[in-house]
Amino acid sequence: MRSLFLLSLFLIFLGCKSSEEEKNQNSESKKDANLSAISNKPFREFKVLDSKYLQSSEIWAAFDEDFRDFTEDTYNALKPLILEQDIPTIQQHIATKKLSYELLTKFYLYRIKTFDRENDLSLNAVIAINPDVINEARQRDKELMGTAERHPIFGMPILLKDNINTRNLPTTAGSVALQENNTETDAFITQRLIENGALILGKTNLSEWAYYFCGNCPSGFSAIGGQTLNPYGRKTLDTGGSSSGSGVAVAANFCVAAVGTETAGSILSPASQNSVVGLKPSIGLLSRSGIVPISSTLDTPGPISKNVIDNAILLDAMSGYDAADFKAYSSNAESRSYFQNLSDASVKSKRFGAFKNLMEDSLYVNAIAVLKSQGAEIIEISEVPVEFPAFLRLLNLDMKKDLPTYFSEYGNQQLNFKTVEDLMAFNEIDSLNTMPYGQNLFKAVAADSASKEEHEAIKQTLKTNGRRFFDIPMQEQNLDAVLSMNNYHAAEAAVAEYPALTVPMGYALDAAPEGLTFISKPKSEKKLLGWGYVYEQASKMRKAPKAYN
Repeated sequence: MRSLFLLSLFLIFLGCKSSEEEKNQNSESKKDANLSAISNKPFREFKVLDSKYLQSSEIWAAFDEDFRDFTEDTYNALKPLILEQDIPTIQQHIATKKLSYELLTKFYLYRIKTFDRENDLSLNAVIAINPDVINEARQRDKELMGTAERHPIFGMPILLKDNINTRNLPTTAGSVALQENNTETDAFITQRLIENGALILGKTNLSEWAYYFCGNCPSGFSAIGGQTLNPYGRKTLDTGGSSSGSGVAVAANFCVAAVGTETAGSILSPASQNSVVGLKPSIGLLSRSGIVPISSTLDTPGPISKNVIDNAILLDAMSGYDAADFKAYSSNAESRSYFQNLSDASVKSKRFGAFKNLMEDSLYVNAIAVLKSQGAEIIEISEVPVEFPAFLRLLNLDMKKDLPTYFSEYGNQQLNFKTVEDLMAFNEIDSLNTMPYGQNLFKAVAADSASKEEHEAIKQTLKTNGRRFFDIPMQEQNLDAVLSMNNYHAAEAAVAEYPALTVPMGYALDAAPEGLTFISKPKSEKKLLGWGYVYEQASKMRKAPKAYN
């Protein structure tokens, strides 16, 4: 069973259609009023594959001198130390002098250069490389000589989705309009990563404007980055979106880990589709300041990694209270030690609700059996029939308000964009290249409006109904968490503002990866990571994509 792509319901409401099509889709929209009933998104043919705005020669020109002494033999010798290894193992190799941060960084750069663009295996997952990253890695090696205690993220090369501000690279959101969006400050989470010693390796491709732009394009396409491709089925399997490049880059071992963002499924979808671990945190745990928005109500960044412990380490490294984010909350030090004592986690006597309608998926059934073998209690539950009215309107209204705020407070002040209408006008100048799939979602944002009271009422109704969807079975059955798969209940978790963690659970008959998804109450990230770790260690389902080993 292929993953659901929850934001594909946009296509029901948007786009130019004949009256007959509209009539048919009106009946479909009634069926899809409940977000859990959205049908699988069909795989779409690609109009555009490669970027018209990126050239490998330009990306790598700055590194010619640095790679003179890094040969294929060096790369192959480092493979056993780095490929598919977790952060604690890599740090141990560095501590014992088998590896350095400089060599680690060069290893990942070598892989990106080899596999990512303009060849028969290209994935188009990376948009930009930090030109200073090798020098920064050398600096980390020098700092290692000291005795100061360091965060485990120290020296680890991390890729950021290209809607997250970094001072030394433009933040494009995949859009030609933002090619020159060079910002004066880093996003808050970027600052936290740097403060903890992480290396910002570069930026990843994404579904343009975090998939709230075209409405009729494949996941993982942006005008700047081209079409991201799934390493488990290049040109045959969807990447998931909108954090497509982050999921693909992690799956293909282009970095230690990556950061994505989610509004409703944009971390869970690419993580499950690319056999990696993705966490959508509680809204407010991680700062959204300096991130190109869709919805200040639902948006959140989150970690994507090959394994649970790296996910916990990356989450911890990004955490911190940001007074500029109105949804931010302060977590105590004990709860923020997300990566500590994971090996002590247990699911014994934990009560997990499993959806009856997902029992037709054999991988889901097998995953439940693994949890049972570890002592968990599984209670079969039915989906609560809850409506989610005006879900799209919430995104329209939020983006209409939040995007101008980003431009005024966090964007390049030299850009002349203030509104969605400004961006639409720019795209019309060279529409074939800037928007080959159109900009129907932008049109919907521009056309929508509401009073402040109506906007707030929409938010409250969605949040209340989202919480009822989970809280009713959780209270009736005294559940610790609900078990879903892939991003099947991502939109429900989004409007409820509940955290969700997906962990690889195997591969379908068409080789498509799938993930077991844990959903629980706000501020339960440490528990989710613990349960995910137990399942991961007992099942060990992730396999690296064969062509990229």
